Amino acid sequence: MTDAKDHHVHLGEEERALLVQLRAKRRQRREKADQPGPPLTRGQIIADGVAATMGSWPFIIVQTTILAAWITLNIVAWIRHWDPYPFILLNLALSFQAAYAAPFIMMSQNRQADVDRLKAEEDYKVNIKAELEIELLHQKIDELREREVLALVQSVERLTALLEGRGPAAPPREDKG
Repeated sequence: MTDAKDHHVHLGEEERALLVQLRAKRRQRREKADQPGPPLTRGQIIADGVAATMGSWPFIIVQTTILAAWITLNIVAWIRHWDPYPFILLNLALSFQAAYAAPFIMMSQNRQADVDRLKAEEDYKVNIKAELEIELLHQKIDELREREVLALVQSVERLTALLEGRGPAAPPREDKG
């Protein structure tokens, strides 16, 4: 068996350094996995809550119901139309809602994009490490195969020498005469 360092001969210095670095980061990630991440700020919690609420079917159904009731009551109201057509008060309320909802949703999306970017970087590093590890395995397998072929060639040479009577352990020949 050869020393483990012999298997790294075919990797370049940069690749070897990268592999060592990625292995160290893997150990650090395992240690960090046991510790909880930084807590979310109150603003992040609110932004996530608003985005989750406004991006849900219950919100869409409730808002559609309210809008339909608002429009229906203002069209068919016999006593008082508090917001007659073209529903200026309704447009003002919806604009107000959109003006405040958009920044909350953007904050939540930006935070999620940051999380996704970090995950993508980690995935890239894992892929690089896997590629380097696979290359090392290929090199080890090639080295083992070369050893086996060399051993087989040497065995064939010994057997050939024995069969031709050149070897030290050749059987005695019987003269038939």
